[in-house]
Amino acid sequence: MKALLLLLLLPFTCMYGQILTERDRADVIDEVLADRFDNLLPTLMDRADIDMWVVISREYNEDPVIKTMLPSTWLNARRRTILVFYRNKEKNTIEKLAVARYNVGKNIISAWDKEKQPDQWARLLEIIEERNPSKIGLNYSDDFGLADGIVKTDYEAFISKLSSAQQAKVVSAQNLAVGWLETRTALEMKYFEQLVDVTHDIIKDAFSYKVIVPGVTTTDDVVWYLRQRVTDMGLETWFHPTVDIQRSEEKLESHIVSFSNRPEGKVIQKGDLLHCDFGITYLRLNTDCQQHAYVLKDDEKEVPAFLSKAFADGNRVQDVLASNFITGKTGNEILLKSLKETKAEGLVPSIYTHPLGLYGHAAGPTIGMWDSQGGVPGTGDYKLYENTAYAIELNTTVTIPEWNKDIRIMLEEAGFWGEDGFRYVSGRQEEILIVK
Repeated sequence: MKALLLLLLLPFTCMYGQILTERDRADVIDEVLADRFDNLLPTLMDRADIDMWVVISREYNEDPVIKTMLPSTWLNARRRTILVFYRNKEKNTIEKLAVARYNVGKNIISAWDKEKQPDQWARLLEIIEERNPSKIGLNYSDDFGLADGIVKTDYEAFISKLSSAQQAKVVSAQNLAVGWLETRTALEMKYFEQLVDVTHDIIKDAFSYKVIVPGVTTTDDVVWYLRQRVTDMGLETWFHPTVDIQRSEEKLESHIVSFSNRPEGKVIQKGDLLHCDFGITYLRLNTDCQQHAYVLKDDEKEVPAFLSKAFADGNRVQDVLASNFITGKTGNEILLKSLKETKAEGLVPSIYTHPLGLYGHAAGPTIGMWDSQGGVPGTGDYKLYENTAYAIELNTTVTIPEWNKDIRIMLEEAGFWGEDGFRYVSGRQEEILIVK
């Protein structure tokens, strides 16, 4: 589309001014990392009751946790990179060591001189013996893929080097790894709010006549606008966005079609209810957002009241879910209570909310999946902690007599659970956007 191509060449709106240069981003990433290592990690190690955490990775096959610990100038691990975090609770100290040839940025200091000790594993054992920890945490987990980062080769090599006494101290670092990944600091939240604002602004641009020409523009055109816009801003998407349509003359598709087999390339028409699923990555944080827009018919000046009412039902499911966030409750407990309460109000909900932050589908309590509305074993049994963020993702099915069919209001917004309760990171959609 010529109009779309011309748009991409125009100067960006004010949101572009919020995006830092690569050099400035590096400074922020390293500042955030230093804060997390010094002020967050000791608390998490105490909570998990692990006084030594050993993270082992090799270049291009990185543990998901170690990728979040590398400095801004390290895009990958180097050779075999081994990190050792030792927490002395009595002295209130934490050591951050690298059994590697290099310092890992300014936060983690190299503790291996290959000329003095040629064997990397032997040096790791020396560090362990010198400190004699009570527990040695390794990243293996049945439930959380993001906490299951140690590969078979490294695990077996490490265990084979340990004495039987030290082997007995090895435990899963699942709760520590998940805690590290899920916890958002005050400094991170400042940047997270900006990222959510940028996400909202891009969606508003995509759902406008700057991009959409009814009868001409396809859903694929809008999808690729989203991708191109993000690329041109120097950002990234962590998943391929989707745009879909609900309209009066077409039946409501099943969940499996809605989530994995959406029709592509449909031409957008007046009277269509549009929906997008879109998320971006910036400063190692990720957003995940679903919003709706409506294309006015020639005789319309606002969104039809029946669609606005349906949208309010979607907001109501969000409200009930958020009201059930209670520290210490599991994802499954929050899910089942929310479903019970919304169904009692006559709503037809489906809830599939997930943690959000250093990864898009992140570690933490899973609050339903679209095909597991009775609870999710394992990840759904994990408890809610404070200072964590979530993609409040859900839908509600609403009967629309005016269209003689059901529609599905599908919403997703970034939310934060902290000491003061629940809040949206930077607001939520409360009215259907108008394509104009």
